[in-house]
Amino acid sequence: MTFADLTADIRASAPGLRGRLEANAPLAPFTWFRVGGPAQCLFTPADEADLAHFLTHLAPEIPVTVIGAASNMIVRDGGAPGVVIRLSPKGFGEASATGDLIVAGAACPDKMLANAAAAAGLAGLEFFYGIPGTVGGALRMNAGTRSNTNPEIEGETRDRFVSARAAARDGSIVTLSPQDMKFEYRRSGAPGDLIFTQATFRGVPDDEAAIRARMAQVQAHRERDQETRAKTGGSTFKNPPGHSAWRLIDAAGCRGLRHGGAQVSEKHCNFLLNLGEATAADIEALGEEVRDRVRAQSGVTLEWEIKRIGVAR
Repeated sequence: MTFADLTADIRASAPGLRGRLEANAPLAPFTWFRVGGPAQCLFTPADEADLAHFLTHLAPEIPVTVIGAASNMIVRDGGAPGVVIRLSPKGFGEASATGDLIVAGAACPDKMLANAAAAAGLAGLEFFYGIPGTVGGALRMNAGTRSNTNPEIEGETRDRFVSARAAARDGSIVTLSPQDMKFEYRRSGAPGDLIFTQATFRGVPDDEAAIRARMAQVQAHRERDQETRAKTGGSTFKNPPGHSAWRLIDAAGCRGLRHGGAQVSEKHCNFLLNLGEATAADIEALGEEVRDRVRAQSGVTLEWEIKRIGVAR
């Protein structure tokens, strides 16, 4: 699908814009699934001030979608209308420690956040080492890591969260407290139109070697139990209260199930895979078939954890 070009009008309405604007920009290369259509307009802001300037002058009727590492996302085959904003590591990717606090940009990889904490001798953020996303996504999803064998390497974003900065749709910059974030399991109740730009976390002083040993355990757990070298979107469905999503999927006979070029992982059946030629429609249809089979077998309705954006072709 090819959309109408919005870039000239946007540049005219926001003189002095420093970020990059692209019309009909491919999004598939940014996603871990490597599928999906283009963004009508892709904006990569230079920094927080540039993002605020852009939003201040953007027509309110133009829809805005934000992507980060797109490690837990399906972009549908028809692409995303309106503006897609992608924060880059260049303007939003730093992480630094002062005392027991770590400040990280929204495009900072979660793994880099964990490394920065370890280098500063701050424990409690080791779980981030096993999350293949960015800080902004972690804030939106209350990202976390679970372990059946070692509670020391478990955690959720809310456990160490202190505050966040975000740009509102009108271009204003707001600061959010833990109460403002309204964290729940794999979600935040913060307003959906806020674009996180930075977050502050609090660690606990500890020996760096001990911290890095726990990070190595996080990585070993991920390598052993999850798909780490495939075209995937990570955990597909949230764990329903009192259940493990993968166990429900396995019990419903979905391990290895295929639809077009998409397959339920044999290794961890809460992961969907692009075997090479899958479309976004293949992957989403496979996920819906899994939901149908689980509902029929157990009576439990699985809720998507993967974010799905855009329109079907």
